[in-house]
Amino acid sequence: MLSAQDVIRLLNLQPHPIEGGHFRESHRSDLTLPASALPAHRIERSASTAIYYLLIAGAVSEMHQLPGEEVYHHYLGDPLETLLLYPDGHGELRIVGNDLANGREPQMTIAGDVWQGSTPAAGPHGFALIGATMAPGFDYADYRRGHRATLQAGWPKFAERIGQLTPNG
Repeated sequence: MLSAQDVIRLLNLQPHPIEGGHFRESHRSDLTLPASALPAHRIERSASTAIYYLLIAGAVSEMHQLPGEEVYHHYLGDPLETLLLYPDGHGELRIVGNDLANGREPQMTIAGDVWQGSTPAAGPHGFALIGATMAPGFDYADYRRGHRATLQAGWPKFAERIGQLTPNG
């Protein structure tokens, strides 16, 4: 089995500049959608984007929110645990992985405007490698960082997990 450092090197992954983990954009559509078709985004966007994204054990993808849908695809390593906090006040912990015999699915969709944060599940590999596909495509202008106190006040049932997934407060 490959190590996390092997995967980082072989896929030429770089540290994510704001979210945590390592990534590389693997696709950006040449098709552009006009701002008039995307009221939640306010400016034009690529029709779709895709990235490789790797989290090493102990690392987190910080709580954040995006206006568009995101689809996770599990590729390699341990499952990925993702906390989802919905605008209506409920939340859930979802796990994406490839252990189909134990009820894991290798793909999940995260709706737009849902707070999300992830960490690898404990396991023998020490990392989780996923792909994330967005339509319309990702742009840093859409990224909204979660603030610990605000999220804990809105979703107190998940306060401990929110604390873990907001390393910058």
